[in-house]
Order: sequence, then C-alpha cells, then structure tokens
Amino acid sequence: MQQLDNNTVFVKQLARELGFDHCGIAKAEQLSDDAFRLEQWLNRGMHGGMQYMENYFDKRIDPRLLVDGAQSVITLLLNYFPQERQRPDAPQVAKYAYGNDYHDVIREKLNSMLARMREEWGDVQGRGFVDSAPVLERAWAQRSGLGWIGKNGNLIHKQAGSFFFIATLIVDIPLVYDSAAGDYCGSCTRCLDACPTGALVSPTVVDGSRCISYYTIELKDALIPDKLQGQFNDWMFGCDICQDVCPWNRFSKANTETAFTPIPEILNFSNSQWEELTEEEFRRIFRKSPLKRSKFAGIRRNLQFLQPPTT
Repeated sequence: MQQLDNNTVFVKQLARELGFDHCGIAKAEQLSDDAFRLEQWLNRGMHGGMQYMENYFDKRIDPRLLVDGAQSVITLLLNYFPQERQRPDAPQVAKYAYGNDYHDVIREKLNSMLARMREEWGDVQGRGFVDSAPVLERAWAQRSGLGWIGKNGNLIHKQAGSFFFIATLIVDIPLVYDSAAGDYCGSCTRCLDACPTGALVSPTVVDGSRCISYYTIELKDALIPDKLQGQFNDWMFGCDICQDVCPWNRFSKANTETAFTPIPEILNFSNSQWEELTEEEFRRIFRKSPLKRSKFAGIRRNLQFLQPPTT
C-alpha cells in the first residue's frame, strides 16, 4: 500500500511540474452508465454531421480496449482562461482558441509525463489522449473527483470553474483512486436559459447539431442554414455563452501557460479587418491556432453568416 501511495504522489507532483492545474485518478473499467447515455445521444442524432462519434463505441466506454492491461485512468486539467479579452464589437472567438492549438501543447506534456514515469518505474505501458481518440474525458474527470458535468455539458471544478482542457493518460499500473465528485449545479438554469439556439435540450444533454460551436467549427457544408440567422450573437468561431453565464466561473483565474498567450490579431482585429483578411494572411497569422481547423473558407462562411441579410 505504501508503494501505491508513493507512486500516486509521484504522478500528481509530476502533473504539477508539467504545468497541469489539476490531476485526478480513477480505476480503469467499463463505463456502463455512460455507455447507455452515449447510445441514446447517438440514436437521437445529436451528433449532427460528426459521424466519427459513432466509431469505436466499445473503446469509448472501456479504456482497457485502448491500452492492454490498463489499470488506471489519469485525468489532467489545463486552464485556458485568458487574462485579456477580444474587443466586444468584433466577431467573437471562443476563449480556448485565443492562443496556440492546445492539442500540440498538451500532447507534448503527456509524452513528457509518460517518459518520466518510465524513467521512474521502467516498462510502463500507456497512452495519452486529448480530443484525439475515443475517450469520454468528462466522465473520467468526474470519476476522478475533478468536478461534475454541469447542465451545460461542461466539466465544472468547484474551486476553478470550467475553462479547462481535459487530457487523459491511461496506464497499466495501479494507483490510489480518487472519489467521484458530487453535483453542485442545484436549481440554477442560467446556461439553459442563455443558449440562443436551444442546444441545451435538458440538464447535461447538449444537442450538438444545434450548437453554435458545431456550426462554426464542425459543420463542413458551404452554408449555415438560414433559419439560424440572427441567433449566433456575433460568435464566429466556437461559443462561450453557456460558460460565461455559469456562476461557478466567477472563480476562473487567468492561465499561466505561455503557449496560450492570445494571438494579437484575435484580440484586436475589427470587423472590417476580419472581412479584409486574405487567405495568405490567414495561413500566416493562424498557422498555430485552432482557427485553422475551420480553414479560411470556413471562417469566410461564418463571417458572411453573421452579416445582416440584405433587403
């Protein structure tokens, strides 16, 4: 038991050294309850055009199918709440996309973490994930005591809010497991009331096919449906409405990760500067940014959709 304690302390200290803000650990096992909820969500078509959500269902609900002999799921949170904000009269970008692409930032940290564990313990089998594989990150975060799934579908940490990236490291060594977190949303419905497209259909259930983030990032169609005109509240890439209104985010503090330092153009571009942006400039300015996921054509489409219709 002492060795388990020592190993667990090592993991959590290592997480802090690498810049993660919070670390929790849960036993690797099948997520039976989450499997039922995921199946219902998919059957109701709430994933819209994100067909990849239908793939690898068995692996999504059981980490032991992702890592042979998996015993522990380590969940890590990395704060992205910014010190500065965009000018309010410009097309809005979700805060997570102010700086460099978090996939690259977190993947490097996970690789370093696994390498350090192997230096300490020898042959550790493991894999790190950040939005790149069939892993139910929020479910594991709740199981490992890092927070609860809010009514807006985001993980909420009681002392720090919800502006966090979630990363997962699945390993084949036993550790001391944390207790699951309780739910502290209570009777609050601010997020449900604030969503302009009605994507929050019920507490914790997000209809992805109605979410502004889905339309401005995931949707690959050339046009956004006209019926949604006027409902995007100037959100050009992603959306933070359901987080901005959440009372728990009064505890959010500015991140200290230099890679998330906002790209100056995101903070300062006016509406006309976004409109006049060329594809060459887009590729140069946003080469390390999550905005490249929508590509220049997607950003142009979103900007055009935000313009009031001509009569």
